Amino acid sequence: MGFFDFLKHDISEEEFQRQQKMQRGLEKTRTGFFQNIVNTLTNAEIDDDLYNELEEQLILADVGPACAVRLVDELRDEVQEKHLKTGQEALDALRALICREITPRYPLELDGKPAVILVIGVNGVGKTTTIAKLAALYKNRGRRVMLAAGDTFRAAASEQLELWANRAEVPLVQAGQGADPAAVIFDAVKSATAKGYDMVIADTAGRLHNKKGLMDELAKISRSVKKASPEASLEVLLVLDAITGQNAISQAEEFVKAAGATGVVLTKLDGTPKGGCVISVWENLGLPIRFIGVGEQIDDLMEFDAESFVQSLLPGLPERDPQTKEETL
Repeated sequence: MGFFDFLKHDISEEEFQRQQKMQRGLEKTRTGFFQNIVNTLTNAEIDDDLYNELEEQLILADVGPACAVRLVDELRDEVQEKHLKTGQEALDALRALICREITPRYPLELDGKPAVILVIGVNGVGKTTTIAKLAALYKNRGRRVMLAAGDTFRAAASEQLELWANRAEVPLVQAGQGADPAAVIFDAVKSATAKGYDMVIADTAGRLHNKKGLMDELAKISRSVKKASPEASLEVLLVLDAITGQNAISQAEEFVKAAGATGVVLTKLDGTPKGGCVISVWENLGLPIRFIGVGEQIDDLMEFDAESFVQSLLPGLPERDPQTKEETL
């Protein structure tokens, strides 16, 4: 019986299906570098050679050098403090450390009237499809969703979003190429408020022409949101391509500084054996991961859950006491 077959007896059918989808989406990563990590730990004695090997495997898995070194140092401390003796115990401790590292420090703010999500990111990372998938996800949860085509600079951006809006069966507010993005998003928020929609998800220009220009543009959009609806909440989600991993995170640093992002969406995790970049997002960008893309279908965007992710990446996360929620190593 597989790990998730065992868990099925303790969770809802919906959660079981969700975990299976995540497990399938992370198959390349799980059976690649992270399987090497499992093998390294479970088949060795705890000594300096093990720590060196683990650090190398984490770097190869695209965790990033600084994060890999810190995780290994923290694991070494855990082993000493808890007097762990076996590689399996060290693996359990590493799972708990990773889970703690990637757990969002604060919740997603979607309580506004309407809740507004601005989606930012360079062209080619899957920004348009992410918007459609977000729309489908929240629509399936009973929310009334409207889209806004705020990328008025790129040719055909609005038309592409219109196709996805039709697939998701949600309305789209758009204007001609070269129109003021803040005005488009203002109109969308105003319309959503008047028509009783719960959420507006807005596309934005996919370029960093210069830091000040992007800051000014997004500040103007933020003001237009509040002007259209003082009760609106605002999240700014940065879309990153997991296939490019640490390179994407490095390139995103200036984007984050300029854009005031509040969270990250990692797309294309199903397409890479090096999904370790997930682990270093908070350390490098100071942003929580909010959603991950694990496939090309419209329902293949998942709200990020740290424990489910680690269970899928390294099956066998330490069990939690249902009363205290504490790990039992």
